[in-house]
Amino acid sequence: MANFYTDTPELRFHLTDPLMKRIVELKERNYTDQQHYDYAPVDFEDAMDSYERVLQEVGDICANIIAPNAEQVDKDGCHVENKRAVMPAGTMQNLEATRLAGLNGISMPRRYGGLNFSTVPYMMAADMVSRSDAGFENLWGLQDCAETIYEFGSEEQKEKYITRACQGETLSMDLTEPDAGSDLQAVMLKATYNEAKDCWYLNGVKRFITNGDSDIHLVLARSEEGTRDGRGLSMFIYDKRNGGVDVRRIENKMGIKGVPACELTFKNAKAELVGSRRLGLIKYVMALMNGARLGISAQSVGISEAAYREAVSYARERRQFDKAIIEIPAVAEMLTRIKAKLDASRALLYETSRYVDMYKILDDIAKERKLTPEERSENKQYAKWADSFTPLAKGLGSEFANQNVYDCVQVHGGSGFMKDYTCERLHRDVRITSIYEGTTQLQVVAAIRYVTNGTYLEHMRRMEQNEVKSEMKPLMERLRSLADRYEQTVNEVMECKDQEYLDLMSRRLVEMAGYVVMAHLLVRDASRDAMFDTSARVFTAYVEAEYDKNIGYISRFRKEDLADFRCC
Repeated sequence: MANFYTDTPELRFHLTDPLMKRIVELKERNYTDQQHYDYAPVDFEDAMDSYERVLQEVGDICANIIAPNAEQVDKDGCHVENKRAVMPAGTMQNLEATRLAGLNGISMPRRYGGLNFSTVPYMMAADMVSRSDAGFENLWGLQDCAETIYEFGSEEQKEKYITRACQGETLSMDLTEPDAGSDLQAVMLKATYNEAKDCWYLNGVKRFITNGDSDIHLVLARSEEGTRDGRGLSMFIYDKRNGGVDVRRIENKMGIKGVPACELTFKNAKAELVGSRRLGLIKYVMALMNGARLGISAQSVGISEAAYREAVSYARERRQFDKAIIEIPAVAEMLTRIKAKLDASRALLYETSRYVDMYKILDDIAKERKLTPEERSENKQYAKWADSFTPLAKGLGSEFANQNVYDCVQVHGGSGFMKDYTCERLHRDVRITSIYEGTTQLQVVAAIRYVTNGTYLEHMRRMEQNEVKSEMKPLMERLRSLADRYEQTVNEVMECKDQEYLDLMSRRLVEMAGYVVMAHLLVRDASRDAMFDTSARVFTAYVEAEYDKNIGYISRFRKEDLADFRCC
């Protein structure tokens, strides 16, 4: 039988990264859970065996249930009945399969019914689910909401809601409103505290809520009378069992049709405050969004994987001019470029995931005991790296996914425009990845400070110290040269001391930083496994060409040209 884990050796490669031993030992608290749970690992090898077994199970479900359902799910879509969202039969079958396999709450502690896996295997599962059906990943991947409850909820809330999530109940994050999309400070859904009943009630409208008819909702609402900014917002849990929320309508989306995007009306909906008042946006949503952005990075990689496989399969079968089109240089070049961008995106995804694992696990340990000085230093370092890599992984990963699917359709020619081929659905599904959970432009806003404060240059210089095999040393020299060009370009932009000019150049500077970091990761990976050799060479050449283009644009841009980019 097909299996999306075993047929993708790149996944196992990233699972066996050297840092995983440290991550697993910290996550498992030196394997003390085995005293209370017979399925808990006894050592590192046992833990890795558990990861592999579960990922193989995910790979089996993705290949043999979710992927075969994807076409019909896309056709059926979702609809509203009696103010409730109804999902396609295939989506419900997918949910049942993942529930029976115990794949809900994959990263949650065992005491709540979870598997206590680190972020890395969780993202690998998301990668495979997205390859099989990007829409279903939008439903299954929302278990990230349980992570927010775990980080900021009370012990009573954790026991109540995380346990239910691990048992298969669905979740949603209810953030956006008709007048509050990217600007969440504009959220106006009202939260009112009833002193007599010692309870909060929610009133208002939410829009574009993925899986908006879920069992458990995390809701951003305005708790402070008279406020209009982020300091008046708090986070709440709404339990569907209590009633008070109806589905007004379901959006007619371009793609990812197997999960509904709902418009919701809250009418005296009973809710529970999460954590402290006023921190809903400032602290809790920011943490939630960082996790969601990593999930979209995994979704982008999964879609890229699907696009690459569809393109290669078609190119091998389709014959023109008495030969398979894969033998035509123009087509072969497209395929190698797709693969290079896929491998680069995946390398960045799992490097970022390891950084997230390290700082989050240490944060969690700090709630149990005082960290050692060495651990505090590690925590600070990995938190900084995770914060700087997350917008790159989401922004560049989603842009590469869109480019890869575009090229996949191009390889198919006229057939790619037809609904008979999977690439047509991929083309519709992928478009949202560079928009939701923060557009690419917002990822640039998040990333530019790591350009200006030198963090990305630090990464490049640190990676230049990597030991690489002899075949990769010429590439390392080329990457050193690119880092020099990057440093010089950043300095030239900064020397202008013009914020408007910096803002306009930001996307190019962030891309330049991300491209070199990704190329370094590929060169390092190729030094561990030759399967990445071609991608390392192709991607480095691609980066050099992009540098020429971006630096050429920046160097030719004059200060007086700024007026041409101001809104009329």
